[in-house]
Amino acid sequence: MALRNILTQEEPALYKKCRKVTEFNPRLHQLLDDMAETLQQANGVGLAAPQVGVLRRAVLVLETNVPEGEDEYVIELINPEILEASGEQEGAEGCLSVPGEYGLVKRPAKVKVKAQDRFGNWFEVEGEGLTARCFCHELDHLEGIVFTSKAERMLSQEELESGEY
Repeated sequence: MALRNILTQEEPALYKKCRKVTEFNPRLHQLLDDMAETLQQANGVGLAAPQVGVLRRAVLVLETNVPEGEDEYVIELINPEILEASGEQEGAEGCLSVPGEYGLVKRPAKVKVKAQDRFGNWFEVEGEGLTARCFCHELDHLEGIVFTSKAERMLSQEELESGEY
């Protein structure tokens, strides 16, 4: 495994639509492993392949909604698509590609996603709260969308610290 550089918002690659993954091979597995290490090192909750300069439809999301005493774990989503979305949540959202900046973004409260695993097998997964927010945020990256374009407004440091926004 190796750490990958995370592109920042000035990089044109972040605004390009990603291509479908068609080969489920050791090269894809290496990308996913590298992304997992990069995500962990960056202390993030989600990472999309275009954020590390690879224009393919692959994302990782950290499942944080786990029972007390259980470890959080990474969900790998290849060629993901949202099947269902319900409810609404509004809150501060950030991005590893936009370090230190947060915006107020509305997202669904619950999301069901269909995707393939690293071997090409299809599966469905549901997420609520932060996980639903991450699914939507990371899938946006696959379409070349960065959260700043969806933010109602960007938040000041004082608003973030106080939690009043």
